[in-house]
Amino acid sequence: MTDLAEFERYMNHLCDVLGHADRRKGFVDYSRGLMLPIERKSVEPLAAHTDPWHVGAKHQSLHHLVAQSDWSDDAVLSAVREWASSALKLQAGAYWIVDDTGFPKKGQHSVGVARQYCGQLGKQDNCQVAVSLSLASAQGSLPIAFGLYLPEEWASDKARREKAGVPAQIKFATKPQIALEQIRAAKAAHVPVGTVLADAGYGNDTSFRERLSELGLKYCVGVQPSTTVWTGELSPLPPKPKRAKRGRPATRLRRARGHEPISVKELAFDLPARAWRTVSWREGSNARLSSRFALLRVRAAHRDWKRGSLREEEWLLMEWPERQSEPEHYWLCTLPTNTALRNLVNTAMMRWRIERDYQELKQEFGLSHYEGRGWRGFHHHATLCIAAYGFLLTRRLQGTSAKKNSAQSQAPGLPEGYAPRGSRKNATAHPRLHRHASLPARPRHRASTGSLPVLRAPDGHA
Repeated sequence: MTDLAEFERYMNHLCDVLGHADRRKGFVDYSRGLMLPIERKSVEPLAAHTDPWHVGAKHQSLHHLVAQSDWSDDAVLSAVREWASSALKLQAGAYWIVDDTGFPKKGQHSVGVARQYCGQLGKQDNCQVAVSLSLASAQGSLPIAFGLYLPEEWASDKARREKAGVPAQIKFATKPQIALEQIRAAKAAHVPVGTVLADAGYGNDTSFRERLSELGLKYCVGVQPSTTVWTGELSPLPPKPKRAKRGRPATRLRRARGHEPISVKELAFDLPARAWRTVSWREGSNARLSSRFALLRVRAAHRDWKRGSLREEEWLLMEWPERQSEPEHYWLCTLPTNTALRNLVNTAMMRWRIERDYQELKQEFGLSHYEGRGWRGFHHHATLCIAAYGFLLTRRLQGTSAKKNSAQSQAPGLPEGYAPRGSRKNATAHPRLHRHASLPARPRHRASTGSLPVLRAPDGHA
């Protein structure tokens, strides 16, 4: 079966959940456009390259589909997951990867825009931030839930909410709270259960880890160096004994000199050299990746005096690369006590997949190119990007020669004299001065790089 025929079958599978037959044409064209080798993948360029002789009408159609049409993002993402699950070979081991990604933005009107930390820029700046949950295996990974983080200043501003079309049921929630809702929804949908992976932005939230355990999920999550733990025989003092005949007995654990928890960073420095072992986990671009790791059983100490009891023991995994002056990463992990160090390292390092997913989604599928300001459009565009990515993922994992633009190998040529909306009709025709010459329409949010061979067939070949 050719890639084009398989793409048609895939689109039929997804369009079954759109709820209205009239949405099918626009959905297919938008998805196909996201897979074309064009520089910008916002609505107008997609319209121009999928139907170059009727750009105005196609633009209106695609804009309606993505910004106004009331189809379910959850239903489409569920259909994408169903299609890709067999290729992921989840029966050999599954992971649920929690992460967030930023979209630098100018102005204040795009939904959710605020001055906040943007991972893409590595600093505080004006941006939108979305939280995602990805389903992963040793074969690959795919986002299965994607939701915008709405800062408090937006959540409490009725006028801005109404203008951006934020649903009434959306209230302020922290990123870990959004991630937990996505995880609960995944459990309710009977998604194959996996070990939850997350960086310290989530793992350092004690309530996030506790909720995961209450849901019956195992986790391996990053924590900050200042995280405190009890280890070995070191533990808090019991509650004060009751002396008076009246009143309730004390329930709070006590801390005193010699009975204080230790930070994971201090603990790492106190370990003898023999505690650190070199472990490799996967092939890098030039050589197999490896580092030094140590492993201990600990109990998280955060506010345990208020709980009145110690938390369950779990693994503390620490990484201290050679030639580094101090340890670099720390994880808390609830995998079984008989789990080998190499398996714990492989589990912790599985989180790298989501970084590559976002890189592909943004650079190759236009995830960061949406120019609308509304809630619905932001999520619809993201869903369509993930749907296009899901097709490529599945074809590559099936061992085909599918490439990003295999559904249509070339972008159709634009009609002579075509210029995007808003351009001057009397603009100069000089190719180096014409604003619509074959140059990037605007700077990318990140430096351009070549396509990365991140999606590999099971035999290791792209």
